[in-house]
Amino acid sequence: MDVVALIGRILFVVLFFGSAMGHLTQTAAMAGYAASKGVPSAKAATFGSGVLMAIGGLMLLLGVWADLGALLLVLFLLPTAFLMHNFWKETDPQAKQVEMIQFNKDLALAGGALMFFGLYAGPGSELGLTITGPLF
Repeated sequence: MDVVALIGRILFVVLFFGSAMGHLTQTAAMAGYAASKGVPSAKAATFGSGVLMAIGGLMLLLGVWADLGALLLVLFLLPTAFLMHNFWKETDPQAKQVEMIQFNKDLALAGGALMFFGLYAGPGSELGLTITGPLF
């Protein structure tokens, strides 16, 4: 099961690393989009969310306080779902559908991250192939 858990962690965090790179290397462009969605301090929020995804993803991947890493990803995902993918405000049916899909994706990923948190903070804290045990 140790290898299965490691493969699951790898597959889960790939998305966050790609997104974090975009946030950190294309901050100005992404901040413009965030500002158009009403995100306050859009440039700082874009850069900060990139750092949050990178650190949380790396912690979960390596198993360095994987429970905390999973919570950092939840801390990114839930506000992002509601601030950036507020489909209920869209009037164009196609845009509404795209935002609804992204909203649901973020909620599902937050659920997965919470499951990783529960797994590594609780009974699965003895899963091997991690660098540290849980923080919580």
